[in-house]
Amino acid sequence: MTREITINGVKIGAGRPLVLVAGPCVIESEAATLRHAERLMTICNGLAMPLIFKASYDKANRTSIGGFRGPGMRDGLKILAKVKDSLGLPVLSDIHSIEQVAPAAEVLDVLQIPAFLCRQTDLIIAAAQSGRVINVKKGQFLAPWDMKNVAAKAVAAGNENVILTERGASFGYNNLVVDMRTFPIMRATGFPVIFDATHSVQLPGGQGESSGGQREFVEYLSRAAVAAGIDGIFMEVHEDPDKALCDGPNSIPLNDLPTLLKTLKSIDALVK
Repeated sequence: MTREITINGVKIGAGRPLVLVAGPCVIESEAATLRHAERLMTICNGLAMPLIFKASYDKANRTSIGGFRGPGMRDGLKILAKVKDSLGLPVLSDIHSIEQVAPAAEVLDVLQIPAFLCRQTDLIIAAAQSGRVINVKKGQFLAPWDMKNVAAKAVAAGNENVILTERGASFGYNNLVVDMRTFPIMRATGFPVIFDATHSVQLPGGQGESSGGQREFVEYLSRAAVAAGIDGIFMEVHEDPDKALCDGPNSIPLNDLPTLLKTLKSIDALVK
């Protein structure tokens, strides 16, 4: 049993029902962000599923220099603050440097440490000291049992509100795989575990100057992960993934989301 963490009214862990963390990969505009957030809230309210809204204000690890990164921290946080204030949703976004921690913590309910930065000790400590909930994505290069050391850094800094997220492991070139043993191993640390279903089907750098993806496998991996007893599911969604400015190939169409979530909720209820 993992510990229970409360995020602006949303409870995750300790056998609680599945939590959805979802939104477009990147903030494309204020209007689009609010539109996606409202649609997600309507879907989740209809299913009685807790929702944390996710969108990145800056995608700092693009494949190429021409990749769309987002509006930047200042403008992006203003947009996320509007989502939070107007809809009452908890909000999550990535941080990439120590300097981003303080301004991000003024708005965000969850500070997310990207997978490539999960071993950056100073960043994790600074994020932990902000007092916000920390979601650390497991690096594609790490074994699941190594995440106990990552969580220990945040705890040593005085913050036990840590969530661990699996997003696949590197398997050869431009490919990721998900080892289902990861979930019980990481949950044995006592911290809630989320499965990043859409990044796990990403093909990093698979399109030469951008990443590809295989969104057709999101459903199958999600069902397996929920059956393994996870605490939350992370999905990047878009109203028109083929026109998304970032991570479209691995994003779920919003229209397909309700049916998938109904299935996952049923599996979660059966397991728990």
